Amino acid sequence: MARQGNGKKEDQADRTPPGLRRLYILEVLTQSGYPMTPTDINESLGLPKPTVHRLCNELHLDGYLTKDIDGRRFLPGKRLRSIAAGVLSFAPLAQLRHTILQRVSEQVGETCNITLPDTSGMIYLDRVETHWPIRIELPVGGHVPFYCTASGKLYLSTLRRSQQRRLVDSLKLDRHAPNTITDKDELLAALEVTRKNRLGVDNEEFVEGMVAVAVPVENDNGDFVATLAIHAPVQRMSLASAMEHVDLLRHAAKDLYSVAIDPESPPTD
Repeated sequence: MARQGNGKKEDQADRTPPGLRRLYILEVLTQSGYPMTPTDINESLGLPKPTVHRLCNELHLDGYLTKDIDGRRFLPGKRLRSIAAGVLSFAPLAQLRHTILQRVSEQVGETCNITLPDTSGMIYLDRVETHWPIRIELPVGGHVPFYCTASGKLYLSTLRRSQQRRLVDSLKLDRHAPNTITDKDELLAALEVTRKNRLGVDNEEFVEGMVAVAVPVENDNGDFVATLAIHAPVQRMSLASAMEHVDLLRHAAKDLYSVAIDPESPPTD
């Protein structure tokens, strides 16, 4: 790979098979955590400029990349997001991930879930339900809004402020529950608090009578990967009580990322 060279990046890039060049472009983009132009991507690869522009456009046409609102920078496209979700759902990884969720759910006594951002909201990747007969069921594969859920607000808070503002401006802030934030400036202010605390909170904003807290699952660079959250009816858990489990969630979030990149590494207790 060109990024691992010894000062002869272009010579090494010239010997890189075309198929691998596309993979390297996707790797650089996904590891960056933010939209990139072909020139940005090429700073790590050292490919001929026309080549990296051509490959990025091909990946865009094939659905692996999509363009940011400015038309210059690229984001992961639908097919690449589908691959990412498929990797995280791969059977051996799913079993390890589910074990971690079960551990958290048993310790908290409530439902625990993992979500990923999708085009129309956050999508449930996995969850472990509480054993209580009264519970709020949100199925795996289902979507919930960005702006009124703990996981969704946490994801929005990780975006660059310009991108965040554009996305918030595009949302219709319908009221779902008594405390739903329906004013866009108020939502942006709440996202600043979320960014500072690295913690998503839902205080009866999505479902009346439900509270939730969410923490980020991050890679080794501290970039957002997914969210880990718990939610419960207010009859059993107040928001203050839910906050008492944040340290447990952060510890489990580290375990989730560890088993995703190294299934042979057992979760810590």
